[in-house]
Amino acid sequence: MKTILASQTMDIPKDVTVEIKAKQIRVKGPRGTLTRNFKHLNLDFQIVEDRTKLKVDAWFGSRKTMAAIRTAISHVQNLISGVTRGYRYKMRFVYAHFPINASISSEKDNIEIRNFLGEKRVRKVDMLQGVTVTRSEKVKDELIVEGNDIELVSRSCALINQKCHVKKKDIRKFLDGIYVSEKGTIATDE
Repeated sequence: MKTILASQTMDIPKDVTVEIKAKQIRVKGPRGTLTRNFKHLNLDFQIVEDRTKLKVDAWFGSRKTMAAIRTAISHVQNLISGVTRGYRYKMRFVYAHFPINASISSEKDNIEIRNFLGEKRVRKVDMLQGVTVTRSEKVKDELIVEGNDIELVSRSCALINQKCHVKKKDIRKFLDGIYVSEKGTIATDE
């Protein structure tokens, strides 16, 4: 069964401007600008009530289209959160015997991982655009990955994690690797 019209609205904060052009949403805030393309969704986006609310409509939508409304609003909220607060993920080195060494470039846009399980191979991971990686001053064996786009930050963490998979050994015993220990925003930590 199809519902004739389903719609949801969300509030836009005062220090953020949202622009919509052909299902391409651009969000500007104090930390920068983020854009996202929603052309693949069969939804209508409108800014209503004197630029303070974003309205998402689905006309004659199936159950999947109804679910896509909330998904689209969540994505826009993540963009707004990114340009106001930013995202910070913390990663920890886990090792039983061979200490993992990591060296970060001066531009903070790539990391080289050495001595993983005592291997001589150097693992190099480039961060995605707009994402920086640093060593934590307070905590030993911790990386801090920061950026505005939650997807790029989390994908950069995933790339670091995937470079340190244990091969040809029992992964229940060999738990070495670099794992995400904390997810949060930059603004609340300071």
